[in-house]
Amino acid sequence: MQATVDEQTLRAARQHAKTLDLLGVESMPRRAERATGSTELLSAASPPPAAAPGRDKRDALEALQHRYERESTVARSIKGWNKIVFGDGSADAALMFVGEAPGADEDVQGVPFVGRAGQKLNEMILAMGFEREHVYIANVLKVRPPNNRTPTPEESASDGAFLEEQIRIVGPRVIVTLGKPASNFLLRSTNSMGSMRGHWHDWEGIPLMPTYHPAYLLRSYTPENRRRVWSDLQQVVQRLRD
Repeated sequence: MQATVDEQTLRAARQHAKTLDLLGVESMPRRAERATGSTELLSAASPPPAAAPGRDKRDALEALQHRYERESTVARSIKGWNKIVFGDGSADAALMFVGEAPGADEDVQGVPFVGRAGQKLNEMILAMGFEREHVYIANVLKVRPPNNRTPTPEESASDGAFLEEQIRIVGPRVIVTLGKPASNFLLRSTNSMGSMRGHWHDWEGIPLMPTYHPAYLLRSYTPENRRRVWSDLQQVVQRLRD
């Protein structure tokens, strides 16, 4: 049995190293030896495993989704979408990621960030020392715009009211906005992504860090962009440790 555990640990460590390499990370998170003699990747940002989402928060998010289904003018005006993509993850998350809108894969599954950009986001989350189920992920729009077009300001304002209520219910310690539309919406800004990322902002008292959308990183997968994203994520991890 011990050999099986050690093999699983080794595979996990190799996967973590691969993830960090894909992001252009030059150093690994610190390690710690346990009494069993096995080595596990540890992160001060990782939430305690015993922390279960509060039933009241889950109920509140479920009620908000039902209200969205009844009241969203965006869901009624946009044609051709299949599933509402409301949110995913822990209702007690210390860290929340916010994107722009669902894509084709998300529209089929009803879960945010499950396509190629979602796989890249999963790698980013793992590199930070989290598992996906420890964070909360949502979009400004809850239904897919035709041909994945950018949401209009009116659509963002309408569906964004539900996003803001999601954030208030979850109450994360830090928000990471992925890409310009999500960052502009929550910051009430028209600034460029380059000018916003890498700097701390504030949303209703919650620290907010904008960074590039994983889809942009896939399109422009340069060492410079990977370093920029990793720098942003390192600042987030440090803020969660403080």
